[in-house]
Amino acid sequence: MAMSKVNYTIPAEIVALLNDRIAHRKRSAFVAAAIRERLLQIDDEVLDRELREGYRVRAREGARINAEWEAATLESWE
Repeated sequence: MAMSKVNYTIPAEIVALLNDRIAHRKRSAFVAAAIRERLLQIDDEVLDRELREGYRVRAREGARINAEWEAATLESWE
């Protein structure tokens, strides 16, 4: 896997927590894994929003179709 060296500004208290908990030579891997995990969470959140909206649209469409057919069905009842 190709690696890139990057610079980001991170609050000092987060850096202190990272330094306290993660060994010096493992910090880059830890940060990369944390970013990857958060990006996957964001993807899941986007998909969830899209699915919810799709279900809402389909429910409205289903209700509209049902209303159209209900009138036709009730006409044949006595």
